[in-house]
Amino acid sequence: MCGIVGYVGPEKAAPILLQGLKRLEYRGYDSAGLALLNGSGVQVVKRPGKLTSLEKAVSDVRPSGNCGIAHTRWATHGAPNEPNAHPHTSGQGDIALVHNGIIENASDIRTQLSAIGYAFISETDTEAIVHLIDRLWVEGEPLEDAVAAALRRLEGTYGIAVISSRDPGKIVIARNGSPLLIGAGKNGQTLASSDAAAVITITKDVVYLDDGDYAVLDTNGYRINNFHGAQVNRSVHAVTWDIEVIEKGGYEHFMLKEISEQPSSLRNVMRGRLLEEEGDSRLGGIADHQPDLRRVRRVVITACGTSWHAALLGEYMIEELARIPVEVEYASEFRYRNPVLEEGTLVLAISQSGETADTLAALREAKHRGISTMGVVNVVGSTIARETDYGIYLHAGPEIGVASTKTFTSQLVALALITLNMGRRRHLSVVQGGAIVRALQELPVQVEEVLKLDAQIRALAEAYAEARNFLYLGRGFQFPVALEGALKLKEVSYIHAEGYPAAEMKHGPIALIDQDMPVVVLAPRDVVYQKIVSSIEEVRARHGRIIAVVTDEALELEGKVDHIIRVPQTIPLLQPVLTTVPLQLLAYHMAVVRGTDVDQPRNLAKSVTVE
Repeated sequence: MCGIVGYVGPEKAAPILLQGLKRLEYRGYDSAGLALLNGSGVQVVKRPGKLTSLEKAVSDVRPSGNCGIAHTRWATHGAPNEPNAHPHTSGQGDIALVHNGIIENASDIRTQLSAIGYAFISETDTEAIVHLIDRLWVEGEPLEDAVAAALRRLEGTYGIAVISSRDPGKIVIARNGSPLLIGAGKNGQTLASSDAAAVITITKDVVYLDDGDYAVLDTNGYRINNFHGAQVNRSVHAVTWDIEVIEKGGYEHFMLKEISEQPSSLRNVMRGRLLEEEGDSRLGGIADHQPDLRRVRRVVITACGTSWHAALLGEYMIEELARIPVEVEYASEFRYRNPVLEEGTLVLAISQSGETADTLAALREAKHRGISTMGVVNVVGSTIARETDYGIYLHAGPEIGVASTKTFTSQLVALALITLNMGRRRHLSVVQGGAIVRALQELPVQVEEVLKLDAQIRALAEAYAEARNFLYLGRGFQFPVALEGALKLKEVSYIHAEGYPAAEMKHGPIALIDQDMPVVVLAPRDVVYQKIVSSIEEVRARHGRIIAVVTDEALELEGKVDHIIRVPQTIPLLQPVLTTVPLQLLAYHMAVVRGTDVDQPRNLAKSVTVE
């Protein structure tokens, strides 16, 4: 969500901080600011709105200094205006702080500090932290001691970065529930950020803080302590991708680039993992845990948003081919409803970022109860990746567009690989496994074929750009695709859309259908195809505008639907990959035609790291 960048070193900090903020724009934000130690104090520049407003202000003010912090804010407490923008400063202006997360006891802290004369100028919970640090700072002690003392009084989640003219030349950062990393640079350069994207132009060596860590950064490097002052060591991770990966590469938007990258991202998630002769998958992340997997009697998959839709498909896959009962839980509900987690249960957490707050909390609840945990994440070194007992990476590369596309289809393939692995150790024959492997191998080329439909789908978007509502229908493996297609349209075009099981249409949504209602029907040639045709007839009888996604000529639909989108046929558990892609393209082109902010939709953030 919010983004943090910090820099200390021999170079001018402002350009480096602004560049870092640009790399974090995709996370979603509504204001931005920076603070520099300029030799005579702390200089703060911040503005509401897009980063261009801050860049202009920095150009006008020309702040100086070699040590500073910067922030992009996604509002939780208080409106997106300049007083609420970060950084926040102490009353004397000699301490500046940026913060991701939510401080749950901020109101109590504000009340206590106000009673002894501290004045608050913002509505944020963050301002309480900087005043608390000021209050607890004992003269003669270093900044980090005051920060650690304040952290011990905070309740909630946070990633913070702090500087002060009273102890110049250093940045103090701390983490509890909100991701934060150190960029271990050379030649006296040390950086901090909430995302590796902000530091890789200077260094690819990053150190992820754990919850309960704080670190001191200066030109000599960094040192990490826990909140009680004991020094701790954390591993250095090498970022494996280059800056070009997070550039648009000639595409108008990141979303289109990432939709187009799916043949490559699918190959990456499968690379080295398919065993055709054995009809099996080789998954290094779970290879040492096969005895644990054989003992699994029930799987609970927990996720949020698009990852939750992938989880639904994972349920269908695992139950059908591995014959293990599966439940899918919204992570935000799982953590509060006292779920039944008996021996033999595996909790599988799915998260693109590996930092999703609710999913991480659900995972920790499972671990607290002694339950085995597995992760499916994209970001190497992320918190969920570190805290699960085992799991696999997607290797999809950075996804910058807020609306997930390539990571969704990569999640589906990763779940298919897990299903194959679990199924082969239960009821799945080598012949059945081999058929799945061959279908997986063909998938990237089939996605390339679907991408050739771009012009056809763009024309559809132009035809339906004025629609106010959409309905998406699917059955079986296609029902979660309907949910995901509707979500994508809502996210980027701001058109209201709903996904439904096709058979449930007559239990309510059919009342909405008239000549102004576009209905996207997922109708691959599968075991429920004739049932879907019946649903199409019901929509047609009520004059709905029908867009059918099919897998063959579907001659029986000629004259019964308004538009046909044909995608290649594959086995049922992989068909969702191919029917999802045209829905991604439809959402993208609808957004472009309607003039919305495709890569940074209003009110949304790429990684939801607060509850």
